[in-house]
Amino acid sequence: MNIGPRILKTGIAVTMALYLCSAFQLEPAIFAALAATLTIQPSIYRTWKQMLDQVMTNTLGAAVALFAITFLGDNPITIGLVIILVISLSLKIKMENTIPTTLVTVLAIMSAPGNEDFLFTLNRFLIIMVGTGSAMIVNLTILPPKYKEKYLESVRATFQSLSLLLRTAVSNEMTETSFQDQSKKLKKDIVKLENQYQMFDEERGKLGKLGKVNEMHAREVVIFKQMLKTLQEGEQLLENIEEHYFQSRTNKEDNQLFDEHIEELVNYHEYLLLKYQGKVKEQHGDDEVLKNSGEFFDQVLEVYHQDKEQKLRLMIITSSIVDYTFHLNRLNQLLERGRF
Repeated sequence: MNIGPRILKTGIAVTMALYLCSAFQLEPAIFAALAATLTIQPSIYRTWKQMLDQVMTNTLGAAVALFAITFLGDNPITIGLVIILVISLSLKIKMENTIPTTLVTVLAIMSAPGNEDFLFTLNRFLIIMVGTGSAMIVNLTILPPKYKEKYLESVRATFQSLSLLLRTAVSNEMTETSFQDQSKKLKKDIVKLENQYQMFDEERGKLGKLGKVNEMHAREVVIFKQMLKTLQEGEQLLENIEEHYFQSRTNKEDNQLFDEHIEELVNYHEYLLLKYQGKVKEQHGDDEVLKNSGEFFDQVLEVYHQDKEQKLRLMIITSSIVDYTFHLNRLNQLLERGRF
C-alpha cells in the first residue's frame, strides 16, 4: 500500500479540522472534515488559490441559501433551485473547482432545522472555513512538495521510455503490442510532466515573491522547460516515424541511415541530462553532432531525389529530426550558460 504525501496531509488536515471544531464548539464538525478533504491540492499555490476562491464562493453560497430560506423556505424544490443557481454562479465567475465545497455549505445551511437564524448560517459557514483553513496550514507546513526532485525524476523516466521507442522504431525490433503499450505510457508521462512543470512554475511565479516557497533560479526554470520541449519533440519524431516511415518503401541502407542517426541523437539527449546532473565529464562533441546532422540531411536528400514519389514521407521524418536536433542544441546552450 502506497501512502503518498497528499494522502497523509489530507488525513492530518481532517484531524486538525475536527480538533479545532471541538475546541471552538462548532457542530457538526463533519462538514469541516469534508471541506478539508476537498481543499487539499497537489501544490501550495493551488491550495492557496483554492482557499481564497472558496472564501468567495462559500460566502456567496451562504448568502444565497439564507436569502432562499427567508423568502422561499427550505423545501426540496427550493434547495434544488439554489443548488442550480450556485453552480451557475460559480461557473460564471470561473471558480468551478470550488463547487463541491460550496454545495456542502449550501446543504449544511438549508438541510437543518433552525436554519432561518443568521447565527446558525454563520456557524455553518465558519465550520466550512475551519476545514478549508486547516488544509491550507497543513499544505504549507507539512511535507511541502519537492517540485524539482519530482520533476527531474519524471524527466528521467520519460526519457527512458522515449529512448527505448526511438532506438527500436526504425529497426522494428519490438513486438507491435509492446511498442503500442510503451507509446501509450510515453504519452501519459509527457502529460504528467507538463502538469508538473505548470505546478512548480506557478509556485515560483505566484508564491516565490511572498517567500512561501523556495525560489528557483529563473534560468533553471528555463532549462526545465527546455527539457520538456525536447522530450515533446522526441515524441513527435516517434509519431512521424510510426505514421510515415514504413510507407516509404525504404531499403536496408535507408534503415541504417535513419537508425544510426536517431541512435546518435538519443545518446546525445542522454548525455545532456547527465550533464545537467554533473554525472559525466565535459565533452566537446557538440559541433560533431551538428556536423553529422548536416551530413545526414544531405544523404536523405540524395535518397529523396532518387525516388521523389516514394520517398516524400521521409522528408517529414527528416524535418522532425531537424526539430529534435535544434532543441537538443538549445538545451545544451542553456546548460552551458548556467551551472547548478
